[in-house]
Amino acid sequence: MAFSQLNMIFTAALKKNSDFSRIYKKGRHYTSKYLILYVLREYPDKNALGVTASRKVGKSVRRNKLKRLVKENYRLMEGYILTGFAFVFVIRAQRDDMPDFYAIRRDMRSLLARAGAFDCDKWEISLQGD
Repeated sequence: MAFSQLNMIFTAALKKNSDFSRIYKKGRHYTSKYLILYVLREYPDKNALGVTASRKVGKSVRRNKLKRLVKENYRLMEGYILTGFAFVFVIRAQRDDMPDFYAIRRDMRSLLARAGAFDCDKWEISLQGD
């Protein structure tokens, strides 16, 4: 399995096509308005993250911006995400509707919670402290 760093504590980046394919085939999937999440429980003490966007999403500038939004949201939520998972976020085609940072965050949080990989109690406590 090929990993590279994403400047995250518990997460490495998925790079190989075979890793993505294995997660697509063996993992579970969850959908929302802007994202599809594939999850495979695989690693005991770390996570793996992959983000993809097809050409249907738009030109490369748009695809890369959306991928950066997903990665940044994941980085900010990493402390609330349980370890031991491989995640692949697929950005859904929305030609006329460009999601913003908070829409992606909302979708990611709900998908991770549905997958059982998000510590909702810890999230709520941190929000009360603000």
